[in-house]
Amino acid sequence: MESIDWLLYEKETRNKGFNLICGVDEAGRGPLAGPVCAAAVILHEGQIIEGVNDSKKLSEKKREALYDVIKNEVLAYSIAFASVEEIEEMNILNATMLAMRRAVEGLSPRAKYALIDGNRLPPLDIPCEYVIKGDAKSMSIAAASILAKVSRDRLCYEYAEKYPVYGFDKHKGYGTKGHTDAILKYGPCEIHRLSFLKKILNK
Repeated sequence: MESIDWLLYEKETRNKGFNLICGVDEAGRGPLAGPVCAAAVILHEGQIIEGVNDSKKLSEKKREALYDVIKNEVLAYSIAFASVEEIEEMNILNATMLAMRRAVEGLSPRAKYALIDGNRLPPLDIPCEYVIKGDAKSMSIAAASILAKVSRDRLCYEYAEKYPVYGFDKHKGYGTKGHTDAILKYGPCEIHRLSFLKKILNK
């Protein structure tokens, strides 16, 4: 199995003269309900956190365990959201960029450079670069992916209690058959992204 240098991007950025490098990732672009979440993480120089990987490759139990480890051990972290109303108002891409910007701006100490998962850059007042599939290449982005995913999943468990007919604890807002069937039966609730439901409700 090919080994990854999880700190390659962080090292390259330090070689450009930057310190306080944050990795940034999001969770929740695709679901039919709930906000989009972003997280930003600054590692200590040279820090590897055992077990950290792209959040999609980890079990929920493993992500939950790493969530507290990351928060306790990194130099700084920040978690931020863009609301359903903001998603509807500005579209999911712009809302995702807004959540990322909020996460970066919430760091203390402030980051001097940002590594962004994906292929687009949020409007930041610090230098940044995007890293395609960065959550599988960069330790700081992977750590951010776990914080974002767990934070959003925990919110979905709260939604499951508040809106029990939809089963948010099972699908986390994604468009599973069980979820779409519930929407057709009960109609959308206040946390559904109505712009995402047009095809479902037009059937």
